[in-house]
Amino acid sequence: MPMKGRFAPSPTGRMHLGNVYSALLSWLSVRSQGGSWVLRIEDLDPQRSRRAFAEQVEDDLRWLGLDWDERYVQSEREALYLEHLNRLAQKGLTYPCYCTRADILATQAPHESDGRVVYAGTCRPKHLEGAWLNADSHPSGRKPATRIVVPDVTISFVDAHYGVQSVNLARHCGDFVLRRADGAWAYQLAVVVDDALMGITEVVRGRDLLLSAPQQIYLYRLLGFEVPVFCHLPLLCNLSGQRLCKRDKSLDLGEIRKSGHSPESVLGRLAFYAGIIDRPEPVSALELVPEFSWSKVPVEDMLVRPDFGEDSGEG
Repeated sequence: MPMKGRFAPSPTGRMHLGNVYSALLSWLSVRSQGGSWVLRIEDLDPQRSRRAFAEQVEDDLRWLGLDWDERYVQSEREALYLEHLNRLAQKGLTYPCYCTRADILATQAPHESDGRVVYAGTCRPKHLEGAWLNADSHPSGRKPATRIVVPDVTISFVDAHYGVQSVNLARHCGDFVLRRADGAWAYQLAVVVDDALMGITEVVRGRDLLLSAPQQIYLYRLLGFEVPVFCHLPLLCNLSGQRLCKRDKSLDLGEIRKSGHSPESVLGRLAFYAGIIDRPEPVSALELVPEFSWSKVPVEDMLVRPDFGEDSGEG
């Protein structure tokens, strides 16, 4: 299968440096192998996603010189998600869940060390086959989410950057949601269906999503899809050690562009953080392609000053 990678932003505002960092390394990995790069707009949350934000993301990528070969919009692909959800339902692997987050917390479900809640299986029926057909309506009229049954199995895989990973799904997450009660599609199902049908062979993203890979591998196998190569990245963090996000307004690409930085200066500094070049000098995306190697990329998270200045360190 031809090499194919993707960048899949959620359009909730302008890109920040953490987004750009992931996009750059994904793009470089693909281009250095002569592959194609897919831009997928992940706009499944109607409360947060806006078309104007998607246009800003595309404008930022063009400004940086990160071109794409194919473009998709998730909100236009809902029929595909429903088709594959029905396939899992026909296997007797899904069931309706009426639990709210408050309900789940009230059951004193076990928690992972990072604060994630492990679903205790409160709504899982004793007999899964026909669970939806035999579902009782909730007294409050509450609509159910759809969960998939997770067995007590360990999923092992080799991450291209962090090596061998092994996660027990039952202890890590429990039965997880495929479709929310409000009808919105959950990330885990949508990303698996999209990556498989788009022919994605390499998934590059931040290490904060490392533990999502076993859930996705489980779905890949159930749906009969080939599992792509996963390659997770160290995170860019603020000086408090928190992953960069929209709270770090000064590291928003819109603010950086207003401050007079050129695309080459932004890419050069990010390439320096990634270990691709040995000093933060201006450089174009194309100039970085022959310099790229995963062996240069560190595994430790990196600290970024709020003024996007000269200094960085390992967290």
